[in-house]
Amino acid sequence: MMDFNSSATLSERLQALVDDALVAERDATPPRQYLGASRLGVACERALQYEYAKAPVDHGRGFSGRIMRIFERGHVMEDMMIRWLRAAGFVLRTEGADGQQFGFAVAGGKMRGHCDGVLVGGPEGFAYPALWENKALGNKSWTDLVKKGLAISKPVYAAQVAVYQAYLGLHENPAIFTAINADSMEIYTEAVPFDAALAQRMSDRAVKVITATEAGEQLPRAFHDATHFECRMCPWQDRCWSKP
Repeated sequence: MMDFNSSATLSERLQALVDDALVAERDATPPRQYLGASRLGVACERALQYEYAKAPVDHGRGFSGRIMRIFERGHVMEDMMIRWLRAAGFVLRTEGADGQQFGFAVAGGKMRGHCDGVLVGGPEGFAYPALWENKALGNKSWTDLVKKGLAISKPVYAAQVAVYQAYLGLHENPAIFTAINADSMEIYTEAVPFDAALAQRMSDRAVKVITATEAGEQLPRAFHDATHFECRMCPWQDRCWSKP
């Protein structure tokens, strides 16, 4: 319940109302019952276990309304990029004949992934068919990607691309990874050759996480200090470090 007699500005009051509504929507959405292939590249396998087991996050560490708005911005920008690519002459398919997003399920449905699309034709200079993945990034993150490339700057996304190429049978041609600078609207594009070794490591990791979690075995942390920056960002930091 909001206190309309508080000293909050009009902007703060309206934003709080919007954020509360977005958080309520999220809380009403049933959690997915599988390990998302897009997450396999995260640094810590124990964090993946918590995610797969749907362990409650630490108090106050759930996604805020602001983060939910950022996520929605990403979805909107993906739709924009789809329109732009098609306008530029690319034949981009984002759904199968059943009207559902292209995806895959393995390990009895315990690990699944859904790609942004498949480029099946278009301008010269690209090989088809090709997996297409798109991200919307803030200026700092986007600039780092441009400077270092996908594998170094965004290893989680690189792992996602490799796994999708493998399981969707799109490994013969490089994937097309695009990233929109959410501040300047510049577009970065990278052709990503299939990394079979990375795809295998991530597939093995999925099996390891699922098997250990269902057996009640806790995998080791990726870091040795709770103050490591990735631990500080983890929504299960307190839960994780309260145990040996």
